[in-house]
Amino acid sequence: MNAIILAAGMGKRLKEFTRDNTKCMVKVNGVTLIERMLSQLDKQNLDKIVIVVGYRSQHLIDYISTLDVKTPIVYVENPIYDKTNNIYSLYLASDYLCEDDTLLFESDLIFEDGVIEELVSDPRPTLALVDKYEAWMDGTCVKISADDTIDAFISGKKLDYDEVDEYYKTVNIYKFSKNFSKNCYVPFLKAYSSALGNNEYYEQVLRVITMLDETEIRAKRLSSHKWYEIDDVQDLDIASSMFTTDPHEKVKLLQSRFGGYWRYPKLIDFCYLVNPYYPPKRMIGEIKNSFETLLCEYPSGMRVNSLLAAKNFGVQPEEIVVGNGAAELIKAMMESLVGKTGFIRPTFEEYPNRFLKEESVVMMPETDGFRYNADDVISYFCDKDVSNLVIVNPDNPTGNYIPRADVLRLIDWAAEMGIKLIIDESFVDFSEENSTLIDSNILAKNPHLVVVKSISKSYGVPGLRLGVLASGDAKLIADIKRDVAIWNINSFGEFYMQIAEKYKSDYVLALKKFKEERRRFVELLSSFKSIRVFPSEANYLLIELCGISAEELTKNLLINDDILVKDLTQKLGGSGKEFMRIAIRNTEDNDKLIEALRKYLS
Repeated sequence: MNAIILAAGMGKRLKEFTRDNTKCMVKVNGVTLIERMLSQLDKQNLDKIVIVVGYRSQHLIDYISTLDVKTPIVYVENPIYDKTNNIYSLYLASDYLCEDDTLLFESDLIFEDGVIEELVSDPRPTLALVDKYEAWMDGTCVKISADDTIDAFISGKKLDYDEVDEYYKTVNIYKFSKNFSKNCYVPFLKAYSSALGNNEYYEQVLRVITMLDETEIRAKRLSSHKWYEIDDVQDLDIASSMFTTDPHEKVKLLQSRFGGYWRYPKLIDFCYLVNPYYPPKRMIGEIKNSFETLLCEYPSGMRVNSLLAAKNFGVQPEEIVVGNGAAELIKAMMESLVGKTGFIRPTFEEYPNRFLKEESVVMMPETDGFRYNADDVISYFCDKDVSNLVIVNPDNPTGNYIPRADVLRLIDWAAEMGIKLIIDESFVDFSEENSTLIDSNILAKNPHLVVVKSISKSYGVPGLRLGVLASGDAKLIADIKRDVAIWNINSFGEFYMQIAEKYKSDYVLALKKFKEERRRFVELLSSFKSIRVFPSEANYLLIELCGISAEELTKNLLINDDILVKDLTQKLGGSGKEFMRIAIRNTEDNDKLIEALRKYLS
């Protein structure tokens, strides 16, 4: 068996990385793509590896000569690489296709060793390696039958997004039998090139072949092995986190992205916090139906969006401001504060990080599980001369919750003390009380009160970036409205607020379902002797580990199970205890985490 690698392209989209290097010499975690691929092929005991070169060809050849590759390498030069596409490169190497069975690769791929093993070990002679289509994938897709017959090749320009559930993406790795190449593919390749020119792609030939009544080629569905195609700088960044062999570095790289995990289709995110049962499919369908209009039209300005938010939360427009996520509003508000400000830690770090450290007064509960109540807060801050006090309720990451009656008592105490009280209730809907402070009666009576709420978390729409800030302090609201941009949210966020009221009953049902799942999930986690689950009224759980480090468990879950959790030992450290925060997802995902934990915990 031979292998052919198409490596003539310039890789312009990688910009500075390919200014002086061919695309396959780009490094992922310190190793070039071509070195990694040749090392993987060298293990297959091939007769030869044929590399089609073009851009910076001699530079590439000289580099490969320094590598420890035992398999004989043959080079084929594409002198017009800048005027042709890969169909011409493969045409130049077509004689080698007819010599023996062949593995065909594009050189901008990175993949696990098991990818080649799957292809080679499959007894079927001619295969196109495919993977289930995901939103991040570009390029040619296929439709396949139950017996792996390829029904159609579909170019990226002709994808029908109403049918994406039926699509598989070509991985751009193939196994061609000698018979298939000699009697079918190469004759079609030459005819196609002659008729349509050399500025085409070799997969177009396969598209034509699959139209025949009988053809040897079948789809090989990839199982769990990872692969990635590197076309631009973002692809390079993602591949670095996917294929690093250092578990600590992998955790660090993924967590530093702060989201965007749809580019990691097998990853289950127990780190970031959303509502797993909302929005309903009917709402999503309504947004989809208006997608083109929302994409192409300007959103309304702040005044109109304040009207929408006021309608949804039952307050006056002058009492509420809409933000591009709660984070935008937190930044604007914290920068407006004057005087000492109190914080309770551990907490959501966006608040203390947005304020002067030297003006911060921090309460750190020394109780088990970092629990505190209203009396603890009053006792600590009553003599600290703070002008402002921030309370996240339920708190993050502990899940600590102050009941509504005690929160109202805190509001009265703050008024007596002349303290501006800022309460973040982003997770309060998940509490058993489900009791909001965004109420005109409460706000009007307490102009010293500011309430912040992240719509992303409670309503499960983090991609829309929506949050609100409400207060009876009309000047504060007006100042923040002036501080943020007039178009601070996009049309999708505005449309969501426009239709949200219709789905209130769905939201109530989603919260009920969530609370049932939280009880079940807590019970399952508590069955592990090495896990201690702290009470939580939020959509996440703080757990203490016994007998295993949180760092070790975080690495194991990510590397072996594609599950991302949050190690909090450093944040909550100093006590010699090991802590993690686990988001509560839907039943299916929660069960996957429980099953994975059984491998590492007693």
